[in-house]
Amino acid sequence: MKQIEVKGLTKSYTNGSVTYDILRGIDFDVESGEFISICGPSGSGKTTLLYTLSGLESHQGGQILWLGKEISSMTDQERARMRAHDMGFVFQFYNLVPNLTVYENVMLASVIGKQKSKDEIMACLDLVGLKNHHDYYPAQLSGGMQQRVSIARAIINDPKVLFADEPIGNLDHHQGILIMELFKMLNIKLHTTILMVTHNEDVTRYGSRVIHMQDGKVVKDERNS
Repeated sequence: MKQIEVKGLTKSYTNGSVTYDILRGIDFDVESGEFISICGPSGSGKTTLLYTLSGLESHQGGQILWLGKEISSMTDQERARMRAHDMGFVFQFYNLVPNLTVYENVMLASVIGKQKSKDEIMACLDLVGLKNHHDYYPAQLSGGMQQRVSIARAIINDPKVLFADEPIGNLDHHQGILIMELFKMLNIKLHTTILMVTHNEDVTRYGSRVIHMQDGKVVKDERNS
């Protein structure tokens, strides 16, 4: 089933009298259960593409269809509901609330989304390996553990699609590999569709498909063997 359809997507920024084309005619579909890495050099448009697909940024031309419905035709309330209920977000920076515990950080996302029970929140923390750290504060955790909290927060509402923007960019090699293994497990076990932006081509092997970008265009779209 097609979860996202992208047709002729364009986006540009204007600075004074100069217009910069960031996305230049992007076309591809995202099937349910895929783990797609969006890879490319700095300035290729990959992060802008991710934010546009999730409705965090608008687009000027083309279409983004979310389960058949154009994102730009949705009301602000519909887009907010879609992000709260159907999408999860993991960023390079963990963005945890420092004065809340691990459990409370995840519970907060649940309050905004689907009101999960204590048992469900603890089960989610167990899934990411943090059940025994539920009463810790972010400052008491390593970077890798903080990113696990942000992943738990992203999946607590059972999103259809998980968007990840350079999720291991702040981690050392070992912690980065552990996070990628976690993403792979979530994709296989929960059948969560994942779209991940990365500049590190080595980690694209964890996914099922790689979209290569350059100068605002898709230059290669290939499936991993």
